[in-house]
Amino acid sequence: MEKYIDLHTHSTCSDGTLSPSEVIKLAKEKGLSAIALTDHDTIDGLTEAIEAGKKYGVQVITGIEFSVNTDTEMHMLGLGFNIDCPHIREVLDEMIIEREKRNYIVIEKLAELGMYITIEDILAEATSPVTGRSQIAKAMMKKGYVSSLKEAFDEYLYFGRPVFVERRSISPEKAIELIHKSGGKAFLAHLNQTEKTDEELYNILSNLKKAGLDGIEGYYTEYTEEMSIRYRKMADDLGLILSGGSDFHGENKAGYELGTGKGNLRIPYELIENLR
Repeated sequence: MEKYIDLHTHSTCSDGTLSPSEVIKLAKEKGLSAIALTDHDTIDGLTEAIEAGKKYGVQVITGIEFSVNTDTEMHMLGLGFNIDCPHIREVLDEMIIEREKRNYIVIEKLAELGMYITIEDILAEATSPVTGRSQIAKAMMKKGYVSSLKEAFDEYLYFGRPVFVERRSISPEKAIELIHKSGGKAFLAHLNQTEKTDEELYNILSNLKKAGLDGIEGYYTEYTEEMSIRYRKMADDLGLILSGGSDFHGENKAGYELGTGKGNLRIPYELIENLR
């Protein structure tokens, strides 16, 4: 029987709606053989996920999704690293402080638009020390300023929208360095969201390859078949390996199912070999 995996998922430790153990339990119910928990800028849920993996018989890969500083929306996945290494934890503590600063600026921008929320409103939606756009969106919805989380992001919080605030973050090269220092491999996530032309994207990948980039997210639920072919060819030409994931967030990203995304994903277990 073919075995399938999901190497891009989120829990309540960042902006998902299921706890780490609930994500792993769902992976078992979905028949997945392995899963990586890749919360945004935090590894707080990994110990719980690993223990749940032992309980449910699901292989758990350590993971994280770094928001990196570029001229566009770009995220770097770290997979298969040692969570006991101090390198990542030290930087993540600094990033939490930067997230808090950004929250206050977003609050000011929302007030200018006649939408009033407080830091207490944001913290009330938090289930971990990491707070950001997801908790802000929930606070906006609770106050009745938007009817859904999707509306909050699409109309206000995404890159280029009225209250989007660029957060000081690490460079892609720094993220790669941190992941490697901790014994993991670095993959550029959801290439389509960079909104770059193929030529621009190839040049970005080529430069990041020189900085140590290991691979790309070659399987992703938002990719069309044509995108998948183009991106995987870029990876092959540059000698980059592949990962893949659904970007599961639970109710915060409706329609993205664990393991299958929007229904079009089947990520082969063989990709695990890329992490060795």
